[in-house]
Amino acid sequence: MKKIGVLFGQERTFPQAFIDRVNNKNIPGITAEPVRIDKVKQGEPSGYAVIIDRISQDVPFYRAFLKNAALCGTAVINNPFWWSADEKFFNNCLATKINVPVPKTVILPSRSLPADTTEKSFSNLAYPLDWKGIFDYVGFPAYMKPFAGGGWKNVYKIADAKDFFDKHAETGELVMLLQEEIFFEEYYRCYCIGGKHVRIMPYEPRNPHQLRYVANFAPTPEKLHEMEQIVLRINQYLGYDFNTVELALRNGVPYAIDFCNPAPDADRNSVGEENFAWVVETAANYAIEKALAQQDGQDNLTWGEYIKRGAAKEMLF
Repeated sequence: MKKIGVLFGQERTFPQAFIDRVNNKNIPGITAEPVRIDKVKQGEPSGYAVIIDRISQDVPFYRAFLKNAALCGTAVINNPFWWSADEKFFNNCLATKINVPVPKTVILPSRSLPADTTEKSFSNLAYPLDWKGIFDYVGFPAYMKPFAGGGWKNVYKIADAKDFFDKHAETGELVMLLQEEIFFEEYYRCYCIGGKHVRIMPYEPRNPHQLRYVANFAPTPEKLHEMEQIVLRINQYLGYDFNTVELALRNGVPYAIDFCNPAPDADRNSVGEENFAWVVETAANYAIEKALAQQDGQDNLTWGEYIKRGAAKEMLF
């Protein structure tokens, strides 16, 4: 029997619906359940062919458990090694190399010294930074947000240079991004599962949270295809099995605003019944596909094009 496990935290609607959908399909030799951990021994299998990870970004113990499970052959969705290495600034940098439009973005050193450092730890950092060059490049208004993500926590809208310095002083040891504001006509949040299944959802981030999926944008078939190709390109290069991409259309051009969401919102009460049904069904089918293909003791993770091309280059020597 191959087990598909869901590792989750406070969310309730998606995990149980996913488990029920997998089990209701009655695939011989496949069953789904919540992951149960009572001990973690080094180098020993987890007992799961597939684990869908919804919480390890917040629980380092779970991330370590998943790496050990992957080493022993579990197909972890998403790859815990890549997820540990990834962050939003790198994603934007990569986008500039794969023909995906993104807002002008810079990364900023933390306002406060990180723990166990002194001024001497930053011998290579210019002081002051070239603030004029930074502000001229990004422009105002702008957004400032943590480079490693974290939902809508510690996100600031910045009006001008004075506003920037006032708000940056509040950020402590956080490393922040300063990013151009895209004044958009339409906005979409797009699920991508398995690097091949895309669900493009009209989304209005200016609405209250419970109404953000209530939007009447109506893209043409050509625009839908263009956005789908951008979403696929991003996820295939990053190697995410389960992710969302947010696209803002300015003058008809889709800009990728946020595309490092490997545990995206999948709650029935926020995404709506139709989107919820799609993500449950698609995730169930993909997890079953991964379970059927999984081989004990082998690497069953998904690796993105960025990593695979680098590895292939090394193999040439």
